[in-house]
Amino acid sequence: MHKKLFIVVNQDFFFLSHRLPIGLAAKEAGYDVTIISEDTGVSYKIREAGLKTINLPINKAGTNIKEEFVTFLFLYKLFRREKPDIVHLVGLKTMLWGSIACRLTRVKAMISAVCGLGILFDETHANSFMSQSILKVLRLTHHNKDNTKIIFQNNDDKEIFLKAKVMKEEQCAFTNGSGINLQNYDYSPEPVGSCIKIIFTARMLKDKGTLVLIDAAKKLESEYKGKVQFLLCGGLDSNPNGITKEVLESLCDGEYIQWLGYRNDVLDLLKQSHIMAFPSWYREGLPKSVIEAEAIGRPVVTTDSVGCRDTVIDGKNGFIIPIKDSDALANALKKLIDNPELRQTMGKNAREFAANRFDIKDVVQIHLDLYNSIL
Repeated sequence: MHKKLFIVVNQDFFFLSHRLPIGLAAKEAGYDVTIISEDTGVSYKIREAGLKTINLPINKAGTNIKEEFVTFLFLYKLFRREKPDIVHLVGLKTMLWGSIACRLTRVKAMISAVCGLGILFDETHANSFMSQSILKVLRLTHHNKDNTKIIFQNNDDKEIFLKAKVMKEEQCAFTNGSGINLQNYDYSPEPVGSCIKIIFTARMLKDKGTLVLIDAAKKLESEYKGKVQFLLCGGLDSNPNGITKEVLESLCDGEYIQWLGYRNDVLDLLKQSHIMAFPSWYREGLPKSVIEAEAIGRPVVTTDSVGCRDTVIDGKNGFIIPIKDSDALANALKKLIDNPELRQTMGKNAREFAANRFDIKDVVQIHLDLYNSIL
């Protein structure tokens, strides 16, 4: 019989954008793969790709104890009934409730994937009762357990978990983000034209640096309006740091600064752009939007923040600036706007950097090796 692999992700669209190649490769390798995630309306695409799905009751940004208990109880009953051989938990909330369910039902093997710690572990909340309580629970469910691994995307997150004794060093695995298909995201020379386009792709959150970028754009407006466009690509979010539609529409004029909302044609938008700006201080894992921009050959301006700093070599494939600093962001963007040769050189360096570090084939193989060895 094929070994049962359950991949638990908070929402279906995140699996499609960040984990689909892993699920497909596992199926091809002989695993019986089921994706457990909230059906937001695109789970059918997972099934069309050949994988099974189960709808997960979860509020990814919620803190209501009744809702959280429903999520835990669902996973507990599911694991007890189906007896999966491996459970792969992706994201902090699924790690929390899923790992408790795994231990109570004695699942054979468990892999947890830290893909960014978000608001709970930012500079304000890192030592809060909530964040420290989560680490204590994860220590109980992970530390020194046989057939248990934790995958990290950056060393900052790994150090937090090691310091809290969530696991031992030998239980750690590492991937350079979710990887990128270098054939789909192939090198594309910057477009020829008089208007320089600066793109930002992320959920519309304050700590993704959205308002900092808008502020930087306004500081450059008197010099560059009509010559430069800022494209903000991303949907609204229920996160406490989410920016409302009304605020975005009041700050974006639809011409010089454009909020495009959620888009399915991000690759085309990247190819139409010249520069990626990503001024986030959200605790990223490794921001895929930056990797995608680099893969097609775009220089990146990002921050000296967790995850972000691992995507840029300052001065080679982009610039690293301090967090929450719209002046530094404006200055870095100005250098790239004014110097097409610098943009193009950094863009080629960005492509080489992405090809060497973020190939999806390497990420998939790391996961298959973990699946095969953990049992």
